Amino acid sequence: MSQSSATSTLLYLQDLQVGQRFVSGVYSLTAEQIKQFAAEFDPQPFHLDEDAAQPTFFAGLAASGWHTAALTMRMLVESVPIAGGLVGAGGEVQWKAPTRPGDQLRAESEIIEITPSRSRPDRGMVVMRTTTYNQDNQALQIFTGRIVVPCRS
Repeated sequence: MSQSSATSTLLYLQDLQVGQRFVSGVYSLTAEQIKQFAAEFDPQPFHLDEDAAQPTFFAGLAASGWHTAALTMRMLVESVPIAGGLVGAGGEVQWKAPTRPGDQLRAESEIIEITPSRSRPDRGMVVMRTTTYNQDNQALQIFTGRIVVPCRS
C-alpha cells in the first residue's frame, strides 16, 4: 500500500498499517542553498566553498547532514498526513552518502511498527523508517523515527 504526496485525508492511528508506504515529491537542491544553510547552521569548509571542499573527506561541496535532515522533514510534512502533525518522540539518523548540489531528493517512508498506548487511549506510537534518495536512487539518509499519533475519537 502506498500513498503519494497528493493525499489530503488526515490519518489517525486506526488508519495506519505496518508496511504502509508514503512517497514525497521531489526537492531540487542548489549549491547556493547548501552554502546558505551551512553559513547559518554548520559553517564547515566542505559545506561553504567548492575549492575548500576538494581536499576534504567529501572531495567536493556537500550539504550538511542536518540540511538533508531538515529537507527530509519538509518532505515528510508534505507527504505523510498524520492528524495533529508529525510529533516526534525520538529516532536515529544515518547518513549513507553526501547530498550534493543538483541532487533531486525524494523521501520514501514505511511504517514498521504501531503500538497503541496502554496508559493513554487517545494515542499511540508509530515507528517509521524514511529513506532520502537522490535522482540516482542512492540512499543518502535513513531516519528511523518514533511518532506520536492520535486515535480517532
